[in-house]
Parts: sequence; structure tokens; C-alpha cells
Amino acid sequence: MKIAREQRDGGSSLVRVTVAEADYGEAVEKELRTYRRKANIPGFRPGMVPMGVIKKMYGKSVLAEQSYRTASNAVFDYLQKEKIDYLGDVIPSEEQGDFDFENNTEFEFVFEFGEAPAIKLELSDKDKMTYHRIKIDKKMHSDYRSNFLRGYGRLVDVDEVTSDEALSVTLDNGDMQVSDAYLGLISMSEEERKPFIGKKVGYKTDVNINELYKNPSQRAAILQVKEPELAGIKPEFTLEITKIRKFAEPELNEEFFKMAFPQGNVTDEASLDKFIDERINAELSRESDYLFTLQLRNYLIEKAGLKMPEAFLKRWLYTINEGKFTMDDIEKDFDQFLKMFTWNYLQKHFIQTDNLTVTKEEATAEAKALAAAQFAQYGMPSAPDNMLEDYAKRILDDKNQSQKIYEKLFEVKVVEAVKSKITVTEKAISADDFAKMAREVH
Repeated sequence: MKIAREQRDGGSSLVRVTVAEADYGEAVEKELRTYRRKANIPGFRPGMVPMGVIKKMYGKSVLAEQSYRTASNAVFDYLQKEKIDYLGDVIPSEEQGDFDFENNTEFEFVFEFGEAPAIKLELSDKDKMTYHRIKIDKKMHSDYRSNFLRGYGRLVDVDEVTSDEALSVTLDNGDMQVSDAYLGLISMSEEERKPFIGKKVGYKTDVNINELYKNPSQRAAILQVKEPELAGIKPEFTLEITKIRKFAEPELNEEFFKMAFPQGNVTDEASLDKFIDERINAELSRESDYLFTLQLRNYLIEKAGLKMPEAFLKRWLYTINEGKFTMDDIEKDFDQFLKMFTWNYLQKHFIQTDNLTVTKEEATAEAKALAAAQFAQYGMPSAPDNMLEDYAKRILDDKNQSQKIYEKLFEVKVVEAVKSKITVTEKAISADDFAKMAREVH
């Protein structure tokens, strides 16, 4: 067997592997014996098919498969032995020639790989970054508190439509009448609500149900029919408001606190406001962490100045996706891919050099936090710990979700490791300024 490496411009290398019968012959014979043992050919007893027949039927394909496998394994052994670091994976080269498996016994396979660039990244307190924290204002606190309490509120009758009330209406088009139909203004835009603002019980108006609700499932719900029945219904209706209700916040008494916080961690209005601010801070901190990670990522990528084998990476993406994307598709999104690919490559560098690890306990804690956030969305801000444990286990048992959690935790550790090497100054800014800054980061 002969192996030769040819370094090319652009950060890629070719590896030419020449294999002869002495290299792959034993593997071919073993595979053909397996075919013979399993062959079910009319006229022959199982396992008794002559080897000549087997070779005639399967010899060429087995030769092609085993010679390629021998060459491919040799490439990876060569890269490991020579301690050559590569990106992505090894792929067949565009310079691969044709094969004559009918007449030849020696074959040259040509592979290509992208060379991993060396990382020379020295960080010190002279590297300066700013961590932007969003200031909590009164409106933010009030809105969050109202949304939280809405989950424990109740519908009460009111005299007039003011914003996002729930309306009971009667719809009549002469052919059909729907009594006590539900019209939820909360699901409408401010412009769509405008015709109902200031109206009272008994108000009548003409509406086109197709314009009022453009979504067929919503139209079917308000008309209390099945979607296929909508086609036969005349859309012009007279609408009469019969009841106006809105959510009233619950009374902040002992009963409410026991129901909303069964663990007893919030017992009065002062501790409720503290809880609200802690929840807001937790959410805002996640946003601040996310923005800082993006900014740090861009800073490190620029500072490292790595020259990636872009042409190879495009061919690699095309190859591993097996034609799902055209080269034009890959070209269109390549800049963003390259940024993420480079960031992942830099993360691996810090994970190795700083000996960063993620424990099972840390992954479980993250999965529990994810579970707690999901339960909170469904009105359970204080889910029992045994419920969170069970849900976290199910998350980690899912291979894809588990991988995402570990990748996230490793990224957090990389960011913290880098922060410890550089100078980070914290700055409080308004939510509007933060949003503008976040939009500008790519």
C-alpha cells in the first residue's frame, strides 16, 4: 500500500492511497464467503453455491467496496499516526479517476480533507468587553406582574369595551344564528380591536366573518361548525354584543398565595414584587448573556484571524448532505455557517486548553431549569421537585435534546473561562437600546 499527501492552496490536502490485492484480498474473500453462506439461489442448496458463481454475481461490487474501505481506513490511520488535525471529515476528491474492477488489481483512491488551522490566541486584561444589563423600569414590572396575575384571575362582567376584553356575541345572517359565540379581542391586533372600543352590551354592527377572522379554524370556532362546512356559509353577519367580560386580577390574600406558591416562598405583596423582579432579572440576564456571547464570539473570531479552507468546506457540506442542497444554496448561507463553524472550532480549543468539563449533575440541573421554565409557561411557577426531576430525565434521555444541553453548557463554560482572562465592564442600558444593539449583532 502506498500513501502520499499533497498539500494544496486554500488549506486543503489530497491523500492518494494505492491499494493492491495483498491489502484487500483477504477482506474480499471473507466477504464472498459470507455471501456464499447466505446465498439462496435456485438449483443449489443453501451454503453450497459454487464460489465461481458467487464471484461472478457479486465479485465486482465486493471488490469495489472492500478496496475502498481498505483505502479509507488507511487514510484515517495515516492522519492519526502523523497527528494531522483536520476539519469536518475526509471526503472523496474531485480528482478521483475511474476504476476498472474487471481487469485491474491495483487501485488509486484520492481523498481530500481540510487542514485545521493553528490557533494562536493570547488573551489578557488588555482585551476589553462590555456586558450590557437591561434596567428594569416601572412599566416592565407592571406588565410582567399583570401577565403573571392574569393566570390566576377570573372573568368578570364589565359595562364597556376598553382594550382586550372577551366578548359574547350573537351572529345572525338570516340563514343561521349563533348565540353566545366567543369573540376574543386579546387575539386581535390594536387596529382590529378599534371598531369595538367604547361599545357596550346591545351594540350591533354588520361584519364579514371572513375579514373578521382570516384563519379558517378561528372562523369555524366562532361559528361553532366544522371547517369543511365554512364553504356553504354566507359570510355577512349582524353581530350583537351580549356580554363583555375581562380578566380581573385575583385578590392578594392568603388563599391566593397558597394556591400560586404552595412551597410558601411568597406570602405577601412585598415578596410577590420581589419574586416578579427576580423573574424579570432572570429573563433579562439570559438575554444579556446571549448578547454578550454573540459579541464575544465575534470578537474572538476576529482576533484569532483563522484562515479556514472555505472551498473544501463547501464541497464537504455538499457531499455530506447528499444532494439535498445545491452549491448555490450552500453559497447563499455559507458566511453564517462559517461563523458558527469557526466559533465551534474555537470552543473546542478552549475546552481542551482549559480542561473544561460538564458533569451529569450540571446537565440534570440545566434540564430541570428548562422543565421549570416550561411549567411556568403553563401557569405552574413552582412545580414540585419530583415532577421536575422526572421531566429532566425524559429530556436527557432524548439524544438530540441532551446534546443541545451539553453544547449549551460547554459554551457557557467557554464564555466564563474567556471572561476570566479579559477585562469585562458591566453597563446598564434601557430595553430599547438593548434591543437596538441586539439587532445589529449578527
